[in-house]
Amino acid sequence: MKYFTQTLSAAAVACALSAVAPAQAAEFSFSGDIAFHNDVVRISFTLLTDATNVRVWTDSYGASSPYGVNFDPITAVWDMSAGGKLLDTNDDDGTIEPGQNDFDSGLVFDELKAGNYLFTIATYPNWNKGEWLSDGFTYDGAAPIALADWDQPSSHFGMGTHWRVHLTGVDAATAPVPEPGSYALMLAGLAAVALRARRSSAVR
Repeated sequence: MKYFTQTLSAAAVACALSAVAPAQAAEFSFSGDIAFHNDVVRISFTLLTDATNVRVWTDSYGASSPYGVNFDPITAVWDMSAGGKLLDTNDDDGTIEPGQNDFDSGLVFDELKAGNYLFTIATYPNWNKGEWLSDGFTYDGAAPIALADWDQPSSHFGMGTHWRVHLTGVDAATAPVPEPGSYALMLAGLAAVALRARRSSAVR
């Protein structure tokens, strides 16, 4: 079963606790670990009004010669108010904030309309397969490979599982949950257990 572990930054917690206060753009940080090469981290964020200078980025690749410590990420932002339409995607951009590596990833939007959005983080080269989130990702349907056992293209064998992201200029952001594929795997496992239980009962 695919899974994610994550932590919520103090800034995000403070924002959640101050929900009764007037909303204002803030910075949110999330981090965690993925298990497999085809895991996709999904973080929802909201703009209550039209916004400028919205930035989303990773800084988890890490500095290690010649490659980083953790997996090489690719990111994308989707307009969920428009049915999950792709706005932009990025492989390498280490120029958004200090602390990034050249192989970190992120996006900057000079203007974004009020609405609901999704920020996705995947392993390179698990690209989006189309212009809509419903089109899925390149590795969807592939047998999951644990990162410890995976030779990441354009990187190396055994990349780390950790990810960390930041969002600024947004009004709210939600910590990631297991992607839909994780639920499918979990339900399949539960179905298998139930089938075995029924067979055992029938034998008795």
